Amino acid sequence: MQSENPADVKAAERMAKLFDEIRKDNPDKSPEFIHGLNVFLSRLLFCFFAEDTNIFAKGQFTNVIKSHTQDDGSDLSAWLERFFEVLNTIEPQRKNLPVYLEAFPYVNGGLFRNQYPVPQFSRRSRQIIIESGDLDWSAINPDIFGSMFQAVVSPDLRGNLGMHYTSVPNIMKVIEPLFLNELYEEFEKACGNGKKLNQLLSRIKKIKIFDPACGSGNFLIIAYKELRRLEMKIFEESQTLALSGISIAQFYGIEIDDFAHEIAILSLWLTEHQMNVEFFKKFGQCNPTLPLKEAGNIVCGNATRLNWEEVCPKKPGDEIYILGNPPYLGSSWQNKEQKDDMSCVFQGIKNYKNLDYIACWFFLAAKYACNENMKYAFVSTNSICQGESVSLLWQHIFKLGLCIQFAYTSFKWSNNAKAKAGVTCVIIGLSNEAHKTRFLYTASNIQQVENINGYLIAASDIAVGRIIYSIAGFPGMVKGSMPRDNGYLSFGEEERTKLLSTYPQLEQIIKPFIGGDELLNDIKRYCLWIEEEDLNLIGNISEIQHRLQEIKKARNVSAAPSTRDYASRPHLFVQRTYKPYPFIFIPEVTSERRTYVPISYLDAGIVASNKGFAIYNAPVWLLAVITSLMHMIWIKTVGGRLETRISYSSNMCYNNFPFPPITQTQKVCLEDSAFKMLSERERHPEKTLAQLYDPDKMPDGLREAHHQLDLAVERCYRSKPFESNEERLEYLFKLYEKMIAEENKKR
Repeated sequence: MQSENPADVKAAERMAKLFDEIRKDNPDKSPEFIHGLNVFLSRLLFCFFAEDTNIFAKGQFTNVIKSHTQDDGSDLSAWLERFFEVLNTIEPQRKNLPVYLEAFPYVNGGLFRNQYPVPQFSRRSRQIIIESGDLDWSAINPDIFGSMFQAVVSPDLRGNLGMHYTSVPNIMKVIEPLFLNELYEEFEKACGNGKKLNQLLSRIKKIKIFDPACGSGNFLIIAYKELRRLEMKIFEESQTLALSGISIAQFYGIEIDDFAHEIAILSLWLTEHQMNVEFFKKFGQCNPTLPLKEAGNIVCGNATRLNWEEVCPKKPGDEIYILGNPPYLGSSWQNKEQKDDMSCVFQGIKNYKNLDYIACWFFLAAKYACNENMKYAFVSTNSICQGESVSLLWQHIFKLGLCIQFAYTSFKWSNNAKAKAGVTCVIIGLSNEAHKTRFLYTASNIQQVENINGYLIAASDIAVGRIIYSIAGFPGMVKGSMPRDNGYLSFGEEERTKLLSTYPQLEQIIKPFIGGDELLNDIKRYCLWIEEEDLNLIGNISEIQHRLQEIKKARNVSAAPSTRDYASRPHLFVQRTYKPYPFIFIPEVTSERRTYVPISYLDAGIVASNKGFAIYNAPVWLLAVITSLMHMIWIKTVGGRLETRISYSSNMCYNNFPFPPITQTQKVCLEDSAFKMLSERERHPEKTLAQLYDPDKMPDGLREAHHQLDLAVERCYRSKPFESNEERLEYLFKLYEKMIAEENKKR
């Protein structure tokens, strides 16, 4: 596994410091100035790198600034403009230059071609440039440039583009199973056979690597490095001497931001030089770095609108690998332009608006790759493999003939950017090679499996859908009652006390009113539950009549016809599911951090709100089942999301939960486990359920009670304990598939 280089982080921080200082000296906020500043920084990065890697003489650039510009920085801007012109001018056309400028080589490649105003400098910013130049830039990886870019770019721009800058170890998680492992396997088999080694050399010279959301080029850079290193191993094994046949022209990318696009091109140039140096150390010769070659395969544009075949043309016999870390952006975070992108990509597909923005890349890559000799792999938030995303996206991809070839299940994704991203991600690799073995990477091991479905489970390609009854035969679950009252039918404890002190007869129609927030945080809330026979009771109570009049007004102007229909009956909840029985209550939304959803068994006489679900007159053993880890991992996988929180629903989480028929003895065991769990809760009356179920602060006794409850539930499935959540999910999906098939036979 590759490790991070401390020099990378130090250089990124230094460049961020320089950017901040330059902005103090140059308050211009126009897009033109910011773009010019970004280009200036990319040129500066090249010069720092060049003087430490033998492109320029050692320290040549920094020493000239020290010797030939004023200490106060007043002439540095003009000097740099002239210097950049020199680097863009071939030696025969240079005239009347001082010796110290004539000594710099011609660079070419477009890096210094266009003229942009250079920012003004102060004594402080000039000094930071010199200090930055004194770093050893030969130790810097070009793949850190993305982090440098993130350190200096505007936060608003970064947030809108959904950019993530990726560490080398994480990039390798994509590259290795996508193509590198297979190439090394071929290399191992070819060792000692010159003909096969030459065939492998010929193969890697023709490979195309395409990142359709390349940012500043991190994935392309690492892929280039790894192919060059493999090529060197082949040369060493075959004991032949030749120049590298791998070109940066084999690398393609799309990037929407023009500066990141420029940095990607720059980074590929610098990486090519680094690998030439590495090649020279081994073989004593290498391709020349200067003048720079054009690197025109990185296109600036919107990947959801461009024709990918025009960016990376597909020719007969091509071997193409698509990879990257596209912008995630859940549906609620997309701006108008991104929503329009989604509409364009998913034209004709129902309910696409509920998908994450990254789904565009998965779908476009599938259409680009189908029926071709290519594979693709992207990093994504794990939400793309949860809930309705599976039926909305993956079924369409599978219909195109693609299958999931490998996948990393959920893990924490981090990088070496200035502000590290820390989201829960998956990596998914696809191909049309259904006959090949598939690999599922989990936190603990690597599995060879027959199939990987859209939930990243070793099971068949099924999508769990909404159903209106429990396939396990559980009693019905209903959503709580919805008032649509503008808050006039419900109130807090203080208002309740005040009402009852004046009108004690209202006690029979004031009931505890509970939703997810009230349950989790022990908030006392009440509602007026008024039946037709109670109207005489409230007829002369002005405060109640005032509330009903306000409800009537609000309902009359509602956009929802069903709400307007109830304007004439303002005393009633618009949706009424309350029953005067004890019930299990499940919050509609809960934190994804929790190991268990806090679920409670509540007394009769409490009204469940529409912010949760109720199972009336439920057996206590059922509380154990739906409070268990088995149920929790099921709902995390097939349930919906509100932002990142778990969004429970009866049709997606409860009704389709697979649970086998159990004996009376097993029911008693589950009931006993549920009572022990409830008893442990009662040992901490000073804590709310939210506090008790904080995964970092959960009392040991409650944690152990849940553990024993989990074991009791899991013994209902099989006698052998499950070793991981992945194994639990695999078992649940197979049981689900079996139970659904049996239900379909009955119909």
